[in-house]
Amino acid sequence: SVQGPQQRFLLTELLKDYNPMERPVANDSQALTVQFSFILIQVMDVDEKNQIITTNAWLQMQWYDHYLQWNQSEYPGVKNLRFTPDQVWTPDILLYNSAHDKFDATFKANVLVNSSGYCEYLPPGIFTSTCNVDVRWFPFDIQRCELKFGSWTFDGWLLDIQMKEADVSGYMHNGEWDLLEVPGGRHEVFYDCCAEPYPDVTFVVTLRRRTLFYALNLLIPCVLLSSMTLLVFLLPANSGEKISLGITVLLSLTVFMLMVAEIMPATSDSVPLIGQYFASTMVIVGMSVVATVIVLQFHHHNTNNGQMPRWVHLVLLQWIPWFLRMKHPGETEEPSLPHSQTASQSRKLSSPGTSSSSSSSSAAARPANTDQLGLSLSRLRQHSQLNGNALYVGFQATAEPELPQRSRSVSNGRVGCGDGGEGASVERGGPSLVQRLLPSLKSEVPQLEGPTTPGPDASSGSSGAEAAPHPPGGLTQSPVVRRQLQALLAEVQFLVERVKEQDRQLRLAEQWQFAASVIDRLFLVGFSVFNIICTIAILMAAPHFGEALSKDFL
Repeated sequence: SVQGPQQRFLLTELLKDYNPMERPVANDSQALTVQFSFILIQVMDVDEKNQIITTNAWLQMQWYDHYLQWNQSEYPGVKNLRFTPDQVWTPDILLYNSAHDKFDATFKANVLVNSSGYCEYLPPGIFTSTCNVDVRWFPFDIQRCELKFGSWTFDGWLLDIQMKEADVSGYMHNGEWDLLEVPGGRHEVFYDCCAEPYPDVTFVVTLRRRTLFYALNLLIPCVLLSSMTLLVFLLPANSGEKISLGITVLLSLTVFMLMVAEIMPATSDSVPLIGQYFASTMVIVGMSVVATVIVLQFHHHNTNNGQMPRWVHLVLLQWIPWFLRMKHPGETEEPSLPHSQTASQSRKLSSPGTSSSSSSSSAAARPANTDQLGLSLSRLRQHSQLNGNALYVGFQATAEPELPQRSRSVSNGRVGCGDGGEGASVERGGPSLVQRLLPSLKSEVPQLEGPTTPGPDASSGSSGAEAAPHPPGGLTQSPVVRRQLQALLAEVQFLVERVKEQDRQLRLAEQWQFAASVIDRLFLVGFSVFNIICTIAILMAAPHFGEALSKDFL
């Protein structure tokens, strides 16, 4: 082959007087034109925290070397030659915003030269460059990272850099970023020290973040946690877990906030969109905890502090329930008392065969007391069953509260007065007060031994109106019996007043519990609307939200 000796001879001739430091132009007053292009192969990494982008790219530089020309007819078969960068002149074009530890990260490839002196230099490299990462719309953001190339020592009058369009035909797909475009531009910078311009070529790598990963790992959990905040207002106040649920959701959001802070740069230029959403959600959760404290304060309000203020009663028990379509527990009809129970509770507390006017007047007053007692007991049982838990959906009422020992017998039984010698039944399942007093009365009053009043089961043909006349010195005219009956009446009146007080406190507690449920429902509606508005307003504020939704989710 002739090419071997010819090529070796040509290399010797071209490099004999060649100086790689000499600018290869025929006239020193002329500028050497270098065509510069950028071939992007892959975007390897975008480090938002350190604001660095790592790319795999090739640099394409083309120029004419006046000293590397030959006649192909004199060197048959030699169409082109290859030189190392140390043997021939190469432009000192570097990446201005390089973040590499050696600054120049290119591999020194060979320079390809043809017979006309046309040189092509194609050094590949892993370029690490600074990038001003704007996290304002994270994770629906688009990043524009500049790669600025220029000569390090030659000005524009000696080296004229002309830009060619970037080549992305061999680009490799990235799982986190979508490459939109790589526009470029040529700029000339004038410094204060020099009158000549310094040209540079800047390529802008435009990337759009793929949001599927961040939506599944950050956004959707955050939306679920903010929705769980609404469950705080659906949880019954008696469960004792309202505050715990709110604090748990708040701590969960804090964990996700730390995850976002780890990947975001420590900059104060802008707040990330996802950070705004997490912050608004944390505000919602924090406000829900405060609202829960208010609800619990109303639910467990001390009824001994007096009546509910008028404005609270008007707002929380009338206006807001009407607006929220809530039914007040007091609107339910009270069950009517059975006739037999009313009749038994309205029996007179008097001794048989007594015609005294004083005993008649006291007997006329006692049925009213026993009727009030029966009504109070009925309402007590009704209100004790209707506590604050019944205001929540699907929650069974808890057991009625225990009354004090002295009035527990009233709530468990009924107070009435018998009309025979058996006395009056005060406590169900135990001996009555009169039954306990009869032995002593019989020992002091002999008239108690004889039948003074026919029982309710008298012989046929006789009625209650035809009772036997009272013998002189009857039971009711005995001072001992009268004192015992007065003590019994005082005891019954005390029980009636105690039941009335319990009834009043239960109704007042019911009002406070209903007010707490109204506040719960009001906060549920308000926080639901606020949560939906914040979610839509913040996420849809991103200018590329629709594009990300259509490309990553649909």
